[in-house]
Amino acid sequence: MNLSESMKMAIRSIKTNKIRAFLTMLGIIIGVASVIVLVSIGQGSSQSVQDEINSLGTNLITVSVTDTDSLELTDDIIGQFKELNGISEVAPVVTGRVYAKNGEAAAQVSMTGATSSYLSVRDLELSQGRFLTDMETELRSKVVVLGSDTANTLFENQKAVDQNLLIGGVSYRVIGVLKSVGTFMGSSGDDVIIAPITTAERATGSMTIGTVYLKAENENIIDRAMYQVQDTMTTSFPEQSDNYSVSNQEDLMDTMSTVSDTFTLMLGGIASISLLVGGIGIMNIMLVSVSERTKEIGIRKAIGANRKSILLQFLIEAMVLSCLGGLLGVAIGLGIAKMISVFSSLTISYSWSVTLFAFLFSILIGIMFGVFPANKASRLNPIQALRHE
Repeated sequence: MNLSESMKMAIRSIKTNKIRAFLTMLGIIIGVASVIVLVSIGQGSSQSVQDEINSLGTNLITVSVTDTDSLELTDDIIGQFKELNGISEVAPVVTGRVYAKNGEAAAQVSMTGATSSYLSVRDLELSQGRFLTDMETELRSKVVVLGSDTANTLFENQKAVDQNLLIGGVSYRVIGVLKSVGTFMGSSGDDVIIAPITTAERATGSMTIGTVYLKAENENIIDRAMYQVQDTMTTSFPEQSDNYSVSNQEDLMDTMSTVSDTFTLMLGGIASISLLVGGIGIMNIMLVSVSERTKEIGIRKAIGANRKSILLQFLIEAMVLSCLGGLLGVAIGLGIAKMISVFSSLTISYSWSVTLFAFLFSILIGIMFGVFPANKASRLNPIQALRHE
């Protein structure tokens, strides 16, 4: 019996037991669909994080203090940063939480104390008003710039600029409102109040600069600028490298990509277990099929069918089941992924290589779990098989 005849016989056998064939394929269908959907979600999340990091600017360098009790970024250190070649702007910040109130509207909000350079260094834009000035920082002026969410919460549909609000019981004048920047790593960048750094130190009670943002002149010199910043920190704080970090957006992207890739791989691995379960289902049904068709196998062997043709027939039957299950799984998986992207806020990234891998893996599963039943069928003794009732 040639391959074509074996294929026809396998398909004929599947058609005679359609419901059982579908239930057999169900494990493969669920497995392939799960791999495609979960990996698409994982890769989409990774792409979303990378886009968010890129939106912060590719020439941004961040110096963060992890232990403010052991290390302090003084005005002298910040002055040294400003003198470095390739650094165009420096923006030190202090942060804290404050209680803001406007009439009946109130909110617990993150306050960032900054200088006039903060807007440019962080690539932020204003939707209303203006940003902080150096004079306001020097005079400790009680003025603030609001994030878009904070402005909506405290002023709803009113114009916020030139209005007053209370922060810790003290009146502040709103001079500007930022354009929305969305969320980053689950944290809203719009739920914020920005005040002169000298003013924020009093309002938050935080007198220590924990972070300094530096803007390189362009992304081509970012590595050289990073080296200079790191050298300045090493010279100023010898043997304290564990108490601070110097990073750029590429470092952050590499870290997040590693985390996202691990997460995606884990999701794919979990979904792949469904494929193995589907393979076990194929093996069980094929064993049942061999048992039911024992007499048929005996007749075929009696009229001259060799062991190879019997083995091939049942192996092809297992492959056809897994192949059909794989195709249906691909269609259903892509359909579910599309629905998720349309009806939810999740970012979906299709990977045709993963889709192809899931399909081919389903066929491999069919072959692996079809070998044992097929081999059992091919080894049946024709005389005993003919006696089988």
